Amino acid sequence: MYYKGYRYLLLLLLFAATSQAQESAEHKTLAIRNVNIIPMTTDNQIIEDATVVIEDEKIISINEPIPEGAEIIEGEGKWLIPGLIDMHVHTLTDGHFNTTYPTRAAAIFTSTQDIMLPFVANGVTTIFDLNSMAGHFGQRNEILRGDVIGPRMALAAMINGGEGSGRIANTPSDGRQSVRMAKAEGYEFIKVYSQLDAETYKAIVDEADKQGLKVVGHIPNVFRGRIEEAFVPHFGMVAHAEEFFKGTEGEAEQDPEHLAQLAKENGTWVCPTLTVIVSAADQGRSLDGLRSLSSLQYVHPLLQSKWLTSNNYNKNATPKSLARLERMIAFNNRLVKALKEAGVPIVAGTDAGTSGVVWGFSLHDELELLVGAGLTAEDALTSATRLPAMWLGIDSVVGTVEVGKYADLLLLEANPLDDIRNTRKISGVFFNGRWIDKERIDAMLSDLARRNSANKEKFEWKKRGEL
Repeated sequence: MYYKGYRYLLLLLLFAATSQAQESAEHKTLAIRNVNIIPMTTDNQIIEDATVVIEDEKIISINEPIPEGAEIIEGEGKWLIPGLIDMHVHTLTDGHFNTTYPTRAAAIFTSTQDIMLPFVANGVTTIFDLNSMAGHFGQRNEILRGDVIGPRMALAAMINGGEGSGRIANTPSDGRQSVRMAKAEGYEFIKVYSQLDAETYKAIVDEADKQGLKVVGHIPNVFRGRIEEAFVPHFGMVAHAEEFFKGTEGEAEQDPEHLAQLAKENGTWVCPTLTVIVSAADQGRSLDGLRSLSSLQYVHPLLQSKWLTSNNYNKNATPKSLARLERMIAFNNRLVKALKEAGVPIVAGTDAGTSGVVWGFSLHDELELLVGAGLTAEDALTSATRLPAMWLGIDSVVGTVEVGKYADLLLLEANPLDDIRNTRKISGVFFNGRWIDKERIDAMLSDLARRNSANKEKFEWKKRGEL
């Protein structure tokens, strides 16, 4: 059961804004004129040459008179869609650097705005972080206060088994206590991970339901060869298509149709994250593609260094491992098609933050891969707008272009229903009613790239003892 009280708390956390943000000059009345709306509602009827008025962070009217004094944004020939949602990210915090690099070195480079800018530039207005830390709450607060332009953040606490750091549970009682502690700390979701034993995994899923928390994650390794047993009530979403591959690897013939039916019957959604495996295979073969990746310049310099000098995909690659990745890619594509045919809800996620998968930019890659795997352009857009909002329990306020919803919107130069690649042709983005046009986005990206380049040199000096 997903308790109404806790759902209300989630809405408050994701959408409450302080008076400072509400009174910001960037929250004045705006009107988009003569725009084509792709609302992404269930019937998704396109509204041509429409007028959309935004006030106090929300859409207050469609095709009504423009209020006097409103700032006009010309939308002629453009297409308005809901802001995109990435359902699987790993967002940087200071904790990502302090265990490897001195705090002073990390402090040279980091700011929440820099971390969030790639999402902003790509129209990703909501993200689901699947290994959240205390620092993510601070980032979310900065965004809610209006100090930083960035996406709404849904946060999941990860619980694993075996040994190591973080939340570790190796008994059912420990698993239940981990869930209760995560809720007390403010997390809205639970992520289950690969090393959990069967009984602890089941206890976690059950306790999460009792606490009103949805569960997303891996299919634990213990279920390999008996994957059916992993589909227990309230296991809400599988975080990768390859979890099905690993769960049936070595069997005479993997059956995507059967696996899709397991998810269907259990009410389990799937976030395929196709792009991360394609990227892993590319990096395993060569790092040339990563070095030439245009979005790499917007990645934190310390992470650039890690991806290029300590790249495990490349260092550990063998002909056998590369062949396995190719089999996995082919399987993932077949599974996506089977999930669609079975009516299993598919949501778009990228595993952004893993090597070579750049925040924001990678969601457009994912949409293209989903279409390549058999989804229509409309299916792919649905997977990154309305459906994620539904799973997160926030579809009453985002996910579609409708009166009364928050103005998390993406203005495009071309129709993405004609070609999904048109989601990259961004004219501007609304984050909670704040309009950021392409000129400003480009200027912010250029500044970040320049500073990253300069800071990369400082980091190299520091390693050589010259700083």
